[in-house]
Amino acid sequence: MTGNGTRVLVVEDEPTIARAVADRLAAEGFGVEVAGDGPSAVERARAYEPHLIVLDVMLPGFDGLEVCRRVQAERPVPVLMLTARDDETDLLVGLGVGADDYVTKPFSMRELVARIRAVLRRVERPAMGAAADEAVRVGELEVDQRARRVRRDGREVHLTPTEFDLLACLLRNRGTVLTRAVLLEQVWDWADASGTRVVDSHVKALRRKLGQGLIRTVHGVGYSLEAAS
Repeated sequence: MTGNGTRVLVVEDEPTIARAVADRLAAEGFGVEVAGDGPSAVERARAYEPHLIVLDVMLPGFDGLEVCRRVQAERPVPVLMLTARDDETDLLVGLGVGADDYVTKPFSMRELVARIRAVLRRVERPAMGAAADEAVRVGELEVDQRARRVRRDGREVHLTPTEFDLLACLLRNRGTVLTRAVLLEQVWDWADASGTRVVDSHVKALRRKLGQGLIRTVHGVGYSLEAAS
């Protein structure tokens, strides 16, 4: 799903940027549609059912954060956010509402395409480990890795694709402390440790959805999934 037949929705209110991104993605073999404001983005996401959304933060109508909230509430879809400000608060909020990754403007088209392909590879990646074909229980949590579904106390929990991948990685290494650098490599396919706040934000989101006692912070080191089951 990294080219032919893959649908990408580009949400950007600057026509020049939107067209440049759309043209480059089309040249890379992606199907592309464009929306220029918040309301039309939600409508197009519903009708077009993209495999990934490239989403600007600053939009007319309502902003990209609200677009992300509404889209993710209807159907889990990978989201790559674009932001003109390298502001940590904006980035953490964006990741907290369901974005999978972000690129700060100005960006190169090569970087953008590489990030898109990395996100799509993560979504396609099959579950790993001996228990990949079975539901695994951890306390009140049940994780079906093959179906990519999570239940807590019998109720289904909505996770974004990257949130699920992070949980699956911690689950495969249950009881082992994983550094942020290791998580970035295994979950995000990042070769460097420059995105530690991405990890922290997604851990925070998982705790909010799954409960505070599941993932343990080892200060100065990283995170571990509690081994009790």
